[in-house]
Amino acid sequence: MSLVTRYTLKAMEKIAPLRLAEKWDNNTVPAETPIPRPNANRVLLTIDLTPAVLEEALEPRTALVVSYHPTIFNPVSSFTLSNSLQSSLLKLAAAGVSVYSPHTALDCVHGGINDWLAQCAGTPEIATVSDRPFNVSLLGEPKGDEGGLGRLLTLQGPVSIEDLVARIKKQLHLEYVDVGRPMVSHKVRTIAICAGSGGSVLSGVEADVYLTGEMAHHEVLAAVAAGRYVVLCGHTNTERGYLPVLASKLGSTLAEFANADEYSSQDVPASSGSSTSGRSPSVTLREHEKEMLRHVEVLVSSADEHPLARM
Repeated sequence: MSLVTRYTLKAMEKIAPLRLAEKWDNNTVPAETPIPRPNANRVLLTIDLTPAVLEEALEPRTALVVSYHPTIFNPVSSFTLSNSLQSSLLKLAAAGVSVYSPHTALDCVHGGINDWLAQCAGTPEIATVSDRPFNVSLLGEPKGDEGGLGRLLTLQGPVSIEDLVARIKKQLHLEYVDVGRPMVSHKVRTIAICAGSGGSVLSGVEADVYLTGEMAHHEVLAAVAAGRYVVLCGHTNTERGYLPVLASKLGSTLAEFANADEYSSQDVPASSGSSTSGRSPSVTLREHEKEMLRHVEVLVSSADEHPLARM
């Protein structure tokens, strides 16, 4: 595992610890290349590892792809080129690029995707830098004091559904969203939030609005029948806008590592073929290694996009 990949994984663990991930999730390194590119200094962030993103990731300077959604969810009995996702992993590994997926760890953590989505929904269309007219609390089972899977946004005062939708569209850079309306219109103050596919997380939550990427048909019907609004933005549209935030966090964390004197070796991910035992010795980076970390490029994929377009 290359230096850039090892320390990017260490940075991701600091930003979104894997212990916060849901039990059903597959947060891992689904593909570790056996031939890492020693001088590659680019980390590519994407929501999904699509064929278009694959072509972008094969660029010679790429060391690691951080794909928010796992490329593998269930156990597989074989890896073949006939499966598009498996083919992408095989091609990247052969080219010297590894892949990492944080998924629900990044959803749950404070300052992660769901907090970002809550901020998008809570920020008025015209707001000052210091304006924060809302409070955010956790939905679902808390992960200690480190986060939880959903969020409940409470505005300081009620707003119309039209105003709320307008601010969501502006913050997420969307022209359209799908809105389910109850029979009796009313102003809204509480918004239950879950990025991606939030039906199971939001079901039964007491809130004026359910905001997520997608819900099953009968989940929408049940929510609307209970007098709630439902705002669906498209699965990845509730996630992709967070990638520039993650890029900034990764860059800052890697810079911290480059400027630190030493670490415990247990804090630095090892290659899957290595093992350690006994006391963990300290790790001191050489000056050229620090310099490499200072020059890591963390880029958001320009090829990653929502898979569906309105026609």
